[in-house]
Formats: sequence, C-alpha cells, structure tokens
Amino acid sequence: MNDEPLQIDGGVAVITGAASGIGAGLVRHALSLGMRVVAADVVADKLRASVAGLDGEVIAVPTDVTRPASVDALADAAWRAFGQVDLLFNNAGIMATGFSWQIEAARWQRLLDVNIGGTVNGIRSFVPHLLGAGRAAQIINTSSVGGFLASPLMAPYSATKFAIVALTESLRSEMEMLQAPIGVSLLAPGPVITGIFDDPFGATVDAASEGFVAQMRTMTQQYGVTPDVFAARVFTSLRRREFWIVPQPEALDDALRAKTDGILARRNPTLPAW
Repeated sequence: MNDEPLQIDGGVAVITGAASGIGAGLVRHALSLGMRVVAADVVADKLRASVAGLDGEVIAVPTDVTRPASVDALADAAWRAFGQVDLLFNNAGIMATGFSWQIEAARWQRLLDVNIGGTVNGIRSFVPHLLGAGRAAQIINTSSVGGFLASPLMAPYSATKFAIVALTESLRSEMEMLQAPIGVSLLAPGPVITGIFDDPFGATVDAASEGFVAQMRTMTQQYGVTPDVFAARVFTSLRRREFWIVPQPEALDDALRAKTDGILARRNPTLPAW
C-alpha cells in the first residue's frame, strides 16, 4: 500500500518547472536533504543557470512538458542517471489574466497544455516505471489555493488548477485500487514570492486586469513566503505522505469553509475578499 516508508534523504527527486520560483526552491531543499535531483524546465539556459553551483548531485534536463515525447525522455534520463525515482513533482505552471472572453485562444490553449497537459504527461511517462519498480514513491501535483477558490480575471489559471485537484484525487484512488506502493499528493500553494505575475497579460490589457495584477503582486510581497521556506514546509508534509499538502492553511481554510457552506446552502458565489 502507499503508506510504506518513503525514501527522501538520499533518494531521487524529479522536479518540473525547476528553473525558478517554487520549483527552484524544491530543488534546493531536496539537495539540502542529500537527495539526487533531476531538474526539468522548458527554458534550457535558465534551467542550467539555476542549478549551476548548487551543492549536491543534480542534472538539468531541458523538457517541454506539453510534449509527451519530451517527458518520456525526461523519465528515461532520470532512470538512466540514478536508477530510481522517489519523488515526482509535476510542478510546471503558468498564469494568464484578463476577462475570460478577451484572453486570446492561443493563450487559453497554452495554459491548458502546460498546467493540465504537463501533469498528465508526467503521469503517463512516469507511472509505468514506478509501478514496474514496485517500490515506495510519491507523485506530487501542484495545484493552488486557486484550485479550490475561483477568481475573476484569471479564469484559465483557476480552471486548470481545479482540474489538477480532480486529476490528483483520481490518481490516488487508482493507486489504492492497485494496492501500489505509490503515494499521491495534491500541493496547494498560497502566495509564494515568485515571478508568476511577471508576464500575465496577453494581447489585450485593460485597466481592470492591470489593477488586479497590481493587487496580486502587492499581496504576494506582503503575505507571501519565499520558495525556500515554502519547500521546507512541503517536505515536512511529504515525510508523512500527506495527500492534502497546504503549506499556507491561512490562505485556504476559512475561505474554503465559507465556500463549502455557501454551496450546501445554494448561495450564489461572491467576489473574493481581495
């Protein structure tokens, strides 16, 4: 069953979206625990620069998570280099803001391809290897508190992160059905000080979207944690093989409780408190 002891210290972690933000923080923390790390990102130069000079055993594998063949190559590289995978972080993700009908089709599709497709491709490429190995491992899919609490002006992000919650719950149930030693976790970050709002606009930018992004940037700087602090909290939960990894419960719990009460009472949704 997937509650078997998990090898973290000295194990192998594969992390997508590893060139910056949460992914880079996970890389650094995994290395600090003596893990061997396979760092993946689509921006090859930035990826290599992010791991250069880090202490520990880490390889950089440029990967486009939207392409199944590229993720297959990532899996092959991980097993070729280290012979095992203990943690798989399907972490790559991007943002888009604006009124849902004004965001251009290509930008919508890009979020679907990266945020959902990237996780699906990670599962398809790695799970057969993990099942074949027959040893304890953990798959961690990055959603968001936005995967439970929808927001205006970021519909593509909210929709894709909601999808990751459902996908991750389904995957966990499938591992339970097979009585496999593979655990599954849903990672739901709150505000983390990253560059996710650096380039959120498409071809159409309006005052409402600009104001929203300014608020999000201010809130993140005011209430966000650094990627390194965030990563340490994630690994604390992973040692317990928790499914719901919510490192910043203050960003989710009260709002989710109010939302759930509203659904059960059939009340109309209200605007977020930001």
